[in-house]
Amino acid sequence: MKDDFKLYPYRWVVLAAFMVVTILIQVQWLTHAPIARAAEVFYAGQFNPDSIFNIDFLSMAYMLVFLVVCIPASYIIDTYGIRIGVGIGSVLTAVFSLMKGFGGASFIVVLIAQLGLAVAQPFILNAVTAITVRWFPLRERGTAAGLASLAQYLGIISVMAITPLLIVSSPSEPGYGTGIDRMLMIYGIISAAGAVLALILIRERPPTPPSSEELVHKKFFAGLKHILKQRDMIILLVLFFIGLGIFNAVSSMVDSISASLGITDSNGLIGVLMLAGGVIGAVVMPILSDKFRKRKLFLVLGLGGMLPGVIGLSFANVLAGGPDGAYAIALISSFILGFFVMSAGPIGFQYAAEVSFPAPESTSQGLMLLSGQISGLILVAGMSVKDNQHINTFMKLFVVLAVIALVMVLKLKESPMIITEEDKFKPKVK
Repeated sequence: MKDDFKLYPYRWVVLAAFMVVTILIQVQWLTHAPIARAAEVFYAGQFNPDSIFNIDFLSMAYMLVFLVVCIPASYIIDTYGIRIGVGIGSVLTAVFSLMKGFGGASFIVVLIAQLGLAVAQPFILNAVTAITVRWFPLRERGTAAGLASLAQYLGIISVMAITPLLIVSSPSEPGYGTGIDRMLMIYGIISAAGAVLALILIRERPPTPPSSEELVHKKFFAGLKHILKQRDMIILLVLFFIGLGIFNAVSSMVDSISASLGITDSNGLIGVLMLAGGVIGAVVMPILSDKFRKRKLFLVLGLGGMLPGVIGLSFANVLAGGPDGAYAIALISSFILGFFVMSAGPIGFQYAAEVSFPAPESTSQGLMLLSGQISGLILVAGMSVKDNQHINTFMKLFVVLAVIALVMVLKLKESPMIITEEDKFKPKVK
């Protein structure tokens, strides 16, 4: 019955609390990425820079652990609910953020804490569409997923912009690299407080569902089997393998990419502008997708717009005719890349939930994140080997991958659920 469905204002409280803990788990992911060279000086003698367990591994660990924990995390969210799933992630975030803060001067302690935080991440990120379908009607889910993804980008842009300000990040200044332990303590206290807030405010579901499709879902393994039979889901998994993989690689290696362009200061501006573009795109594009009730169109725009951004970032020195103007081109290109590829993410999550229905939402989202983490791990490992000697080769590879993604996204069909929703809003012909 129509009267059985109702919207509750508390849905925005749940979403806001979820956004807070999402921001913080992303901050913990990339604490060392924008200051990698300064961190190498701070932790000098505590690790072998030529081994895999170096500064870049602190970022790569999230992707490595995600491969193992992603499916179990989605199973727990789908079977026991978002309060249990996100609750596990929040508790782990609080515990290991504080451990990282108190032991910030020891590379081994930081590495162990980072692995614990990496376990927490999928319990949080895999819950986006599960929260939107439990609390939001279909006409608001693209927007809600966009805001949840916006939180991821806000976390990353915060760490890119703020972290270099909290330490001595310029090699020309005395005490280069100092302040990292203090920075980790600040982040640890804030992360623990935000995780406790999420535990208190996030509830499982409203008293009555927001719409009818929230009522019927397959069990986890039946849903997984159903997803892998869907043609559009297979295409979407490939698209996330490419798009999210490139995003993860650029985010994790932003300081090394800056060094390859001849930028000496670990100021993180390339990463900041990429995330700034993503923040704007994650707000604007999902809202437009909901307004016009189109998913495929905006996925095409996202993957199409990614291509010039990747080209500019990969060939900045060539396009500028030398190193002098390469930095400016890299900054503009990173903004374009962020705006389009990061706005495609939340629309892709919601599209997947719609085309794979009645499979559980966190299962489809977890598979897409897993796909992007696998490729990100491969790309980061390749870019960081032999002291980052192959970064330029991988940047050119990103251009080829972006072209492939653009061709493949055109093969998607429009979401049947959003088409049905669109028909509800058309005037009836008498």
